Amino acid sequence: MMASAKVVALRALNGRSPLCNGLFRGFRLNSTVSVRAYSANMSPPSKAVVYEQHGSPDQVTRLIELPPVEIKENDICVKMLAAPINPSDINRIEGCVYPVRPPLPAVGGYEGVGEVQSLGSAVKGLSPGDWVIPSPPSFGTWQTYVVKEESVWHKINKDVPLEFASTVTVNPLTALLMLEDFVKLNSGDAIVQNGSTSIVGQCIIQLAKLRGIHSINIIRDRAGAEDVKEKLKQLGADEVFTESQLEVKNVKSLLGALPEPALGFNCVGGNSASLILKFLRQGGTMVTYGGMAKKPITVSTSSFIFKDLTLRGFWLQKLMNSEKSQECRVMIDYLLGLMRDGKLKYEMELAPFDNFPVALDKALGKLGSHPKQILKF
Repeated sequence: MMASAKVVALRALNGRSPLCNGLFRGFRLNSTVSVRAYSANMSPPSKAVVYEQHGSPDQVTRLIELPPVEIKENDICVKMLAAPINPSDINRIEGCVYPVRPPLPAVGGYEGVGEVQSLGSAVKGLSPGDWVIPSPPSFGTWQTYVVKEESVWHKINKDVPLEFASTVTVNPLTALLMLEDFVKLNSGDAIVQNGSTSIVGQCIIQLAKLRGIHSINIIRDRAGAEDVKEKLKQLGADEVFTESQLEVKNVKSLLGALPEPALGFNCVGGNSASLILKFLRQGGTMVTYGGMAKKPITVSTSSFIFKDLTLRGFWLQKLMNSEKSQECRVMIDYLLGLMRDGKLKYEMELAPFDNFPVALDKALGKLGSHPKQILKF
């Protein structure tokens, strides 16, 4: 293949057009590519984590260098500052079923925070140096420079630690939307959830506490479960149970003075989801936003007929690409304010972008238990 054709393919990886497999094969970090020097209407060259096929992320991803990309009149070139490795990022690389996936080859990553580097001639709402996040989240954030239209980017204040700014658009926003969109909750009400140690789960605990809403939390049986319970209670959890503790005939007897939950959140499936259903009050609702156990949700006939339970699903990407997209940006600003004030927090670990393979191994659990990995560019 001629070098010029490879250059076109590499430029397209910045998010502009679908590509055929194999067009950048052989281009690795520090490889020599014949391109013209970038000017005011071209982005700088960009390092990127790319994958040409679906599979185990540690096998199919690699760090390469992409050539400059044209900055059109409505475009913004953003120098990425930080981007997380989320479970959903790993799932997309693995090829798990998502209704929307980037065409291959693709740059990894789905959210992050960056600084405006340069602007197209028609851009009026942003300036170089502004901090921005893609909202709705957008494919291809695991690269040093991203060029996309102005409408993709949402300006944020710089007074939030970048690791929180880089993670606000997926997990915290999911928690807030689920608390507000399905059941009208009042102070004194209760919710129940599994996956309580996840970032979504931790955010639900804290956001509920701020609203005077009680949270009942289910965690898996594990070594150090008592320490986990204490950490969640420090965040504001009212009750934390392991799954084995709930192997009783009447789980509601464990609630004490707490009210029966009106709303439940499930990201696990299988038996863990069934435990949520047992807690819910008459007419309660369970929202499913994940399936980590990869097991189906089983609901008894009596739960539908006699308890009149409602089962709903939540998919952030669909919601953020709807008429609620601008409302979501207002919510993001609210969440960032809580983060700035120390009212919403979760543990993370910054990792240099050039050390991506190590950060990925930590995210995959190959190196033991580690906090969420945040790539710092």
